[in-house]
Amino acid sequence: MGWVEDFSQGAVRGIGAAEVLGAIGLIVPEATGIAPILTPIAALGLVAIQAGAIITHLRRKEPQVLPVNIVLLLLALFVAIGRFATG
Repeated sequence: MGWVEDFSQGAVRGIGAAEVLGAIGLIVPEATGIAPILTPIAALGLVAIQAGAIITHLRRKEPQVLPVNIVLLLLALFVAIGRFATG
């Protein structure tokens, strides 16, 4: 993907690690019942990642990938709101 040219290798790895940890954080706490408060927190982290992705793609004039980022942001926001509301 072209956006990696704008970031250092460490930043790209950090973004990837945050995405993987966010995905784990969406599933494992709710599935195990251990610290389920981490699920909406992970979802908010993924919202932030997608917001950054949207900004990056806008700056790079890559509107064709924005719908994917917007859908992912909305899905993560839906999980965050839903899980915070239910406790």
